[in-house]
Amino acid sequence: MLIGEYQHNLDAKGRLIMPARFREDLGTRCVVSRSFDGNCLFVYPSAEWKKLTDSISQQPTAQILQFQRYFIATASEQELDAQGRLLIPAPLRQFANLTRDVVVLGVSTRLEIWDKQRWDELQESMNPSEMMDILSRLGF
Repeated sequence: MLIGEYQHNLDAKGRLIMPARFREDLGTRCVVSRSFDGNCLFVYPSAEWKKLTDSISQQPTAQILQFQRYFIATASEQELDAQGRLLIPAPLRQFANLTRDVVVLGVSTRLEIWDKQRWDELQESMNPSEMMDILSRLGF
């Protein structure tokens, strides 16, 4: 399971040293995609990406065509290099406004890569009572 929060830097070529804690779960190949809300990038281990895309492909095409174009067509399969670095393609870096300082979050079956400033702003705006309301609605 992918959990935890780590601060790292992108190098000049757009590579991110993947936290050692995540490398085993990611394996050597993974998929980097846009997030659903446009704030960050998602990184899926190959097996999780396959499960997700298999599930999506079972839906009626007319209903999900736009989503497939947004999410699947713009994704990029990547391989971690020998130093554990992940290349984040320029279009995906631009999409998530990634600069030098990033935060990598483990969110169960995927990772999220955030621009550090954007992540800090989101953290400041989180309201504990709203979190409690969400948990209550989910039955926790």
